[in-house]
Amino acid sequence: MIRAILVDDEAHCLDTLKILLEEQCPEVTVIDECRSATKAIQSISKNKPDVLFLDIEMPHMDGFQMLKEFNEITFAIIFTTSYDQYAIKAIHFSALDYLLKPINASDLKQAVEKVISRKKLPSDEQFRMLLDQIQFRSNEYSKIAIPTSDGFELVAADQILRCEAQDTYTNFFLKNKSRILACRSLKEVESQLQVFPYFLRIHNSYIVNLNEVTRYIRGDGGYVLMSDGSSVSVSRSRKDALMKFF
Repeated sequence: MIRAILVDDEAHCLDTLKILLEEQCPEVTVIDECRSATKAIQSISKNKPDVLFLDIEMPHMDGFQMLKEFNEITFAIIFTTSYDQYAIKAIHFSALDYLLKPINASDLKQAVEKVISRKKLPSDEQFRMLLDQIQFRSNEYSKIAIPTSDGFELVAADQILRCEAQDTYTNFFLKNKSRILACRSLKEVESQLQVFPYFLRIHNSYIVNLNEVTRYIRGDGGYVLMSDGSSVSVSRSRKDALMKFF
């Protein structure tokens, strides 16, 4: 059983989320509902939940400010938010989970399943990366958090050669010749990498680091040669986008 605390300053949002959890996620038990960050801090310290559903936009102290009050985060977090492009970008970059309001039942189930299947909690560095980006609203990213079956790996973005879809997962191929299988679809990875201008999706199944492309071979769509000697197909529909970089 997953013990959850819900945090949102709007009563109707708390009610809706609780009903959805009861209907869609019977494995989750709501142990408290908090309408302020102050109350949530007290409840978390007392009840020690497994997962926190945390609204970002709250008066007096928002969800990000609340997290700074904890020396150690010992619970999973699913952020809930109305559309805030910058916050979503920072959350996604840090490989953390969020739900967009109004919350969709299937998205909720998927988020809960991720929490259940994850063998490790998100790392302190992931939260530090997130909070730093929110605080300074900087676009200067250097590392990316890659979620794996047993946790997360933090990798310098410029060390990624290419990404290749494998069903609903993605293989990251690195300059040191290692490979990481990420628990993210290529579409999710594409969104996560969009802050780095040198990554481009050149095929439904491939994203490449343009700095590591050594040659383009013409064809229907053609293909590129990478610095590690590998070749990556270019789809006809994405060829023009690639040509803009050369």
